[in-house]
Amino acid sequence: MGKDLKQARRFAVDRFLKGESPSAICSSLGKSRYWLYKWVDRYDPEDETWCQDRSRCPLRTPHRTAREIEEIVKMIRLNLYNDDLFFGAQAIRWEMEDLGVIPLPSERTINRILARNDLTHRRTGRYEPKGKPYPRLPSARPNQTHQADLVGPCYLKGPIRFYSQNVIDVTTSRSGIEPLHGKDSQNIINAFWAIWLRLGIPENLQVDNEMSYYGSRRYPRGMGALIRLCLYLGIELWFIPMAEPWRNGVIEKFNDHYEQKFLNKVTMIGFDELITGSLSFENRHNSRYRYSKLGGKTPLIALNSMNAKLCFPMDAKAPIHPLPKPESGRYHLVRFIRSDRKLNVFGETFLLAPELQYEYVVATVDVKEQTLKIFLGGAQVDEFKYKLR
Repeated sequence: MGKDLKQARRFAVDRFLKGESPSAICSSLGKSRYWLYKWVDRYDPEDETWCQDRSRCPLRTPHRTAREIEEIVKMIRLNLYNDDLFFGAQAIRWEMEDLGVIPLPSERTINRILARNDLTHRRTGRYEPKGKPYPRLPSARPNQTHQADLVGPCYLKGPIRFYSQNVIDVTTSRSGIEPLHGKDSQNIINAFWAIWLRLGIPENLQVDNEMSYYGSRRYPRGMGALIRLCLYLGIELWFIPMAEPWRNGVIEKFNDHYEQKFLNKVTMIGFDELITGSLSFENRHNSRYRYSKLGGKTPLIALNSMNAKLCFPMDAKAPIHPLPKPESGRYHLVRFIRSDRKLNVFGETFLLAPELQYEYVVATVDVKEQTLKIFLGGAQVDEFKYKLR
């Protein structure tokens, strides 16, 4: 503020107090009556600063987030980060909802709070070696590829031991959760069948090398329950490389979310409560959890926007184990070939050519031809007789 402007205010008020007419004062100074009366009202003989400008910021901001809510957001974010859990705005809001915080801020408000407090940095992700081409499955449309993982054993109070078969559609991020008493063949069939009744049947299913999925190390060519179920439904089953769980990264990340937001938060004392709670969490995730890769859509909104036609099992009841021996179809194993050049197919090994060292190959079992075909980069490079049991 200039010195002349303050003097003008003092001079104008002094003239007014001495009885000079407002019109004469305003005409001589080139000011309005509103300006004159404003400074007359502010005049205070005991305050030397009365003629200075005041801040135009509002005294109250009714739409600003309460300080207590902001502190809760910061505290929850810090706790989630320190516990190595999801700590984004969506995770924080879910945590606040579970804690019963009122009023519950929107994700946009939480993001603004995080930005104001410089809490937007990300945790460093898993390092993945580069340079070796990996045969990734397509995910351009719903149910083109599912990833699945068997979580457990887990325990309820009692104790009650259980497993959870988790499945996710890579394209839409729709999830399926099915609790199991055990991981025997019939339970595996029942779990996948129940999930596919809700999600639809995929074209490809990608799993790890869990023995319950492939059958038996004693009989590696016996085609376990999941292999037979997939062949029965026309699904291409893919086994990821051994000791490389990040190849199933979408379902692994969902498992973290499942454990953080369900298993570690919901108290259940019986298997019936577990079934009800799992289905409730599945519905909550699919209808409310928003993914940045989906442009902020939920899995169900993403599915609806794609206008995809899904295929479901014809029967409500799962087939009974053992399923008949398939006569056609294929299933695949992705393997990294090391210096010993050995291809491991569920414990049985095959020696490959030297040029396949340190490469990812796809070993495809052709059921009709009874062969094991080896592919590198989409081209067949070897073949073995492979008589199935």
